[in-house]
Amino acid sequence: MPQIPEKIHELTVGQLAARSGAAVSALHFYESKGLISSRRTAGNQRRYQRDALRRVAFVRAAQRVGIPLATIRDALAELPEERTPTREDWARLSRAWRSELDERISQLSRLRDHLTDCIGCGCLSLETCVLSNPDDVFGERHAGSRLMVERGAAGQQRRQGDEPASCR
Repeated sequence: MPQIPEKIHELTVGQLAARSGAAVSALHFYESKGLISSRRTAGNQRRYQRDALRRVAFVRAAQRVGIPLATIRDALAELPEERTPTREDWARLSRAWRSELDERISQLSRLRDHLTDCIGCGCLSLETCVLSNPDDVFGERHAGSRLMVERGAAGQQRRQGDEPASCR
């Protein structure tokens, strides 16, 4: 890993990529999503503050445990003056994310354990169909063998007898 002298306070995208282990395209993507920021030189080249290394490490660690980028961005935005996350910040945020991760682990375990029970038929009334109808949620609300579309974003509601084009 290339060492960057302490007197250099800004990194090029190539230096940041080499030090962080993230691809240049990933860094550009992180920047487009508001996870890191840069300034532009007179020649329109990106320059990152050294603390971007810690922010990239924070983002990548959160991604590895399955935290969505939008959630990571919101967490970083909560930091005072959008400063670099500290160990204490990571501990606080990871505690908040723990229940979400525990629920996801539970869902994945249930899917794994019942994968052979489902033939992918799309039925929505079997109590044991953990893939398309966990805990028979739709069976409690609707009758029939297809998911009834509820009031959509446009405020329109499909009548009970209408079939979506994909079911015809």
